[in-house]
Amino acid sequence: MRRTITATTNKVEAYNGFSKWLSFGGLGIIADNDPEQQEKAIKYEDLVANAVIFQNVVDITMVIRQLRKEGHYVDPDDLSVLSPYLMEHIKRFGDYVIDLEERPEPLDGRLGLGFKTA
Repeated sequence: MRRTITATTNKVEAYNGFSKWLSFGGLGIIADNDPEQQEKAIKYEDLVANAVIFQNVVDITMVIRQLRKEGHYVDPDDLSVLSPYLMEHIKRFGDYVIDLEERPEPLDGRLGLGFKTA
C-alpha cells in the first residue's frame, strides 16, 4: 500500500511541477483576491498543461509507431515508465502562430503493440 501511495504522490507532484513550470510569470502565484479570477487562473493553468500533455502523448505515440515500423522492438516495461511531462522542446516565451482554419489529422491513440493493457 505504501508503494501505491508513493507512486500516486509522485505522479501528482510531477504534474504540479510541470503545470507550475508552464505558468507564465508569477510562478503560479494567484495575485487576485477575487474568487472568480482565482478559479479562472487555475482552470487556465490546467487547460494549458493538459493541452501540452496531450500533444506530448501524440508525439510519443508517433515516435513509437515509427520505431515499430522500422522493426524495433518496443518493450511494454519501457512504455510504462514514459512520462508525458516533457518540457525540453517547449518555448515558454515567444510567439506561437496558430492557424485556426487548419484542421488537425485524425488521432488514433492505439499503439497496436500486440499486448494487453490494463
